[in-house]
Amino acid sequence: MKTDSELQSEVFTELSWEPSIQAKDIAVSVKDGIVTLNGNVPTYAEKFAAESAAKRVCGVRGIAEELKVNLMSPHQRNDSDIASAAVAAIAGHISIPQDRVKVVVENGWVTLSGALDWNYQCDYAHNAVRYLVGVKGVSNNTIVKPAAVSTLDIRGKIETALKRYMQKDSDGITIEANGSKVKLRGTVHTWEEHDDAGLAARSAPGVSAVENNLVVSYL
Repeated sequence: MKTDSELQSEVFTELSWEPSIQAKDIAVSVKDGIVTLNGNVPTYAEKFAAESAAKRVCGVRGIAEELKVNLMSPHQRNDSDIASAAVAAIAGHISIPQDRVKVVVENGWVTLSGALDWNYQCDYAHNAVRYLVGVKGVSNNTIVKPAAVSTLDIRGKIETALKRYMQKDSDGITIEANGSKVKLRGTVHTWEEHDDAGLAARSAPGVSAVENNLVVSYL
């Protein structure tokens, strides 16, 4: 088990290793394996990348991401321009159904809403706008309205997918399905397994939402 001091050093090293991040402007603190990121970053994309980089470090149990987006002059745009760019980006994405996502922008913060058929389409909508110039943050409030599938069938398909996805035994994961909503509980060995399990559940036919309560344990 790594000490908090070791984790702090390794997280900062990983931030410095990632070329899309200006790590010198990010402060890293660790307590009981929980990493807190503080500081200012010039874009929302960098904020997202910093969180992803911290999760890659073995031993990190959780992340408190408190980074603030402080846009530089070349990246500043008014809300109208950001909204127009966001609408165009979503409309130009082949995997997002046309006219199903609404965009609202306030002070550089983009809020997405609407009903889609699959969870991956909600993810693509977020991805389409998070790299746009001027964006300070994204609230993805899109929802999934899938075709009706039995709870038993949902659970069975997720269990089968987990066996394909997991590097180690997936028996430690409990799947709770209530209608189209799924909760995952239990313990996994890495953040990669944590995210893969969530992806497996989100990709199952009939699933509208996934609450990933899996705990990462390196023991």
